Amino acid sequence: MTARPDSASSNAFEQHRSFLTRLAYRMLGSVSDAEDVVQDAWLRWHEAEHEDIINPRAYLARVVTRLCLDQMKSARSRREFYVGTWLPEPIVESLGGSEPVDDELDAPIALMLALERLSPLERAAFLLHDIFDIGFAEIARMLERSEAACRQLATRARQHVRLDLPPRNSVSREEAARYAEAFFKASHQSDPTLLQQLLARDVVLHSDGGGKVSASINQVFGFDKVARFFAGIAQKVARLGRSTTRYEPVLINGLPGYVSLERGETLQATALDIRDGLIHAIYVIRNPDKLRHVSPPDGPDHVSL
Repeated sequence: MTARPDSASSNAFEQHRSFLTRLAYRMLGSVSDAEDVVQDAWLRWHEAEHEDIINPRAYLARVVTRLCLDQMKSARSRREFYVGTWLPEPIVESLGGSEPVDDELDAPIALMLALERLSPLERAAFLLHDIFDIGFAEIARMLERSEAACRQLATRARQHVRLDLPPRNSVSREEAARYAEAFFKASHQSDPTLLQQLLARDVVLHSDGGGKVSASINQVFGFDKVARFFAGIAQKVARLGRSTTRYEPVLINGLPGYVSLERGETLQATALDIRDGLIHAIYVIRNPDKLRHVSPPDGPDHVSL
């Protein structure tokens, strides 16, 4: 029979829960899977002999990393059959208040996509060392590889990430709200002109419906094609009659964006990569399986024209 966890044991784990969740999310790209892994780690923690654990943070990171590596094997095979573009589950933060953006939520989607191109061991070595500042001696124990091998894994990963990761400009919460509102309104107009003014010439649209709801199967490139893509949707809606969409400006993985209930029925999270005052990438997450943890918006209604 498993012993009931005492308060001291639970408190010791809770000190590291946030760190473990951040690590698991960046490994898996899924909020729900990260929470499941951390819960599994919690059970293992309470079954462990604590007197033998010198560094609880390192021990728990090792448990979570290995659980994630096991899960990534099956996740990668499932992703080979994924319909359309894959995007990570969004982390949504309210724009209310004036405090800085929470670093725990700062996992830009571009970084998550760059991590997807790494092998599981490369991803683990890079995250543990470059993001969470864990030494290679401990990483070697976690990954059951030599320190030299772990250094090579992190170096290869770093090179790939640098190639794939664009520069990023931070924006204030007020600016984030303005960008989100301007894009939302422009992208729901049947005339593409206004939206074109907000987009960089080389803008890229990524849309993830997972085969569950309508979404662009392929990425859309260029400000003209992207603007016309959204205008085409607005025109189609207009032919069906005026339709009300509710939306709420938020931060998504640290990026300006909004959560919307498109045409009153489809929940959607939209994140905007802003650089030099223009939108360089748009990430639209519509797969309902990835939005189960996201609350519907309680912001204003907007009538598409």
